[in-house]
Amino acid sequence: MLTQLRDMDLQLLRIFVTIVENGGFSAAQGKLGIAQSTISTQMSKLETRLGFRLCERGKSGFRLTPKGERVLQSAKRLLEALNAFTRETQDVSQVLLGELHIGISELLAPAVIESIARAVGNFRRRAPEVIIEIISVTPAELERQLLNNEIQLAIGYFSEDQAGLNYEPLFVEKQALFCGTQHPLFAKKSVNLDDLTTANKVAHLYKTNSVGSRLRSKRQTAVSEQADADLIFTLSGAHISFLPEHIAEPWESAGKLRKLLPEELSYDVSFHLATAKNREASEVLEIFKEHLLAQFS
Repeated sequence: MLTQLRDMDLQLLRIFVTIVENGGFSAAQGKLGIAQSTISTQMSKLETRLGFRLCERGKSGFRLTPKGERVLQSAKRLLEALNAFTRETQDVSQVLLGELHIGISELLAPAVIESIARAVGNFRRRAPEVIIEIISVTPAELERQLLNNEIQLAIGYFSEDQAGLNYEPLFVEKQALFCGTQHPLFAKKSVNLDDLTTANKVAHLYKTNSVGSRLRSKRQTAVSEQADADLIFTLSGAHISFLPEHIAEPWESAGKLRKLLPEELSYDVSFHLATAKNREASEVLEIFKEHLLAQFS
């Protein structure tokens, strides 16, 4: 009696169905490409496995037994189900499924936003079923979420000192030192470094190895971790702060901000694509990274 289906049983059932569809052992030889004696041997094996006869064969011709009729219908359903499974898994192998959680720094330049958007669009055409989430938080929070596996990929400016993360360069953002219209330095014709050491400079919680972080001031009563907070402090006229030039530009054009010592103090900030080390990257992540890096190459 057949209690467990094996690969050999499937092969025997396929032979059985082919025999019936061709009307007997002799007629099935050409279809199966094996000798009639081999076909007979295979049928005997199947009947032994099942524990009953499937067909009558002899001088009177080929015909199915009642149990053979029942097994034929069951075998056809089984083989069709296997074929359907094969087709469906082949389809699935071509489809990207899963989730992609992306973190980005806040207030990125418009050109950068467009590049990320093109990467998302190109990826979406390749992977219409993938669920994508994008969050915008501070660099420290991006690194924390990467290390905790809450996001899979982050775009931001990083200290690059997290041993558990990989950093790949993406683009450069220009930063400069600014003051607002109400600040004493705004109207001063000639500004020097001594003026800056006595000015009240915005302190940043997230430390990077940059000109901005190395410029010391004797007074720092404002603390920020975000560019929009830096802008507010600077526009207040009470503080000076480094700002991304693309954020300061409309305010500078309107005459509400002044750039201080741009030749000496303006600097580039490198933005990176960060991912977790020692964690196997999903196919979804790898393909999105390819699209993203292509936009910034």
